[in-house]
Amino acid sequence: MNTIVDLTLNFTNDFTGFSKETSKIIEKDGWNASTLTFYSHCGTHMDAPIHFNVSNQTIDKIPISDFVGKAWVIDARDVVSKGLIYSNHIPEKILEKFSEGDSLIFWTGWSQYVNTQKYRDELPRISEELANWCVENKVKMIGVEPPSVADVNNIEEVTKIHEVLLKSVVIIEGLTNIEALQSNCIELIALPLKISGGDGAPARVIAIEKY
Repeated sequence: MNTIVDLTLNFTNDFTGFSKETSKIIEKDGWNASTLTFYSHCGTHMDAPIHFNVSNQTIDKIPISDFVGKAWVIDARDVVSKGLIYSNHIPEKILEKFSEGDSLIFWTGWSQYVNTQKYRDELPRISEELANWCVENKVKMIGVEPPSVADVNNIEEVTKIHEVLLKSVVIIEGLTNIEALQSNCIELIALPLKISGGDGAPARVIAIEKY
């Protein structure tokens, strides 16, 4: 039996960088339709290497096989506001089972602060040590609840962490609902919009738990 859990934030007009406006209504036009406008890195989204000029690879050029695979859920809820997450947050029991090509999701509980200033300005961050560990151990995807893997108010830090990870790791930011997972090992599927030349894109992200 499989259980499917949605790890994606709802896009609402409360998000900075997103708007949904009425374009057509059924009474007048015969159908309902909307005009959507969004910043490429708002809500649940994924980054492409060109986002920080790590390479010329855009979101539509990342192999689709990089968006699916086994992922380990790491409980990092003890990390405080503005705190750093290190590789030693990964339990030994998971390290013993981890294989090259597996992905990591870091559970910080941070999605509870979405649409607040704290969500953006006090986020727990991926340390440079952990970023290097992910590259060295061939992590496929790294998923976080905050809107970024690094301090968006510190251009040096946010650039460095993205430059390290985007060498080989697919970045997913803005996850939610991790607390609904019953297992620390899942099948992760993260599908960004296929935007030609895209530096990033909103994504629908789900977890499949197998029993």
